[in-house]
Amino acid sequence: MHDLRSNFDKFFNITKFAFKNRINSYDNFFAYRNRPKMSDCEIIALAITGESLGIDSESYLWGKLKNNYSSWFPNLIDRSNYNRRRKRLYPLVEELNQMITGQLNQFETVFLVDSIPVPVCQIAREKQSKICKESFETAPDKGFSAVSKSYFYGYKLHLLTSMRGVFHSMDLSKASVHDVHYLSQIKHSGLNNCTLIADRGYLSSTQQLDLFTSCSIELQTPRRSNQKDYQLFSPVFKRTRKRIETLFAQLCDQFMLKRNYAKTVLGLSVRILSKITAVTLLQFINLKNDKPLNHLKYALAN
Repeated sequence: MHDLRSNFDKFFNITKFAFKNRINSYDNFFAYRNRPKMSDCEIIALAITGESLGIDSESYLWGKLKNNYSSWFPNLIDRSNYNRRRKRLYPLVEELNQMITGQLNQFETVFLVDSIPVPVCQIAREKQSKICKESFETAPDKGFSAVSKSYFYGYKLHLLTSMRGVFHSMDLSKASVHDVHYLSQIKHSGLNNCTLIADRGYLSSTQQLDLFTSCSIELQTPRRSNQKDYQLFSPVFKRTRKRIETLFAQLCDQFMLKRNYAKTVLGLSVRILSKITAVTLLQFINLKNDKPLNHLKYALAN
């Protein structure tokens, strides 16, 4: 495993530089009555470090920090305190992700959209599970995965990325929500004057026209063979679509997207955002080191 402290320092320095005009002399965003042992920037950096190294369990991370890195993290706070502060810093993590992706996607004109199942428990435990059921509006439900040809219980993660695999925006919806409904959210994502490539799940002439007239977004999707105006999908778009599928595979393999330890919707959202931000910062590190952008496993090798 890569050295945890040196990697923490990399993410900490990136976070401090990105928010240099927003933090105080103690690297905090908020004013605290008593100065906390760990700063807000350290909380964000530690969350991203854990996800980038494949440590998605807070209990396991704290065990490693106390047993193997206690001298390097002398100001380590209580795990429950860390968890509460990480949730409070959710908007700042999202802002950090947007700042870095804004640089990486500066000249991009082709984007990809797709969704991936995020189960919160096994389908057999659907009825007795209490995970993320704080309210009906945000509670998980049952959906069907066209990839695995099976039902799952949880949410769908909708991602919008550039052709190079850099995230632009994301959304979490109930598992039963059809993919095409996410297209209406893209209008408010700041995307315009570009081409958007999607699969058949996003096929909608109404949404296609709406995106083009409101944001000048040209939606390209394969057509069904029984449609009157059927034509073959461009091989260029087919090859381009594989980029987001590879990115989903990296999220599931290296960042363990489908392994859930959260008990609330906010907790789940924070964990997913931390994983996505970790991907973005690893891509940023690769760019600075003149390495292939999506060789994420080797970004922290130096």
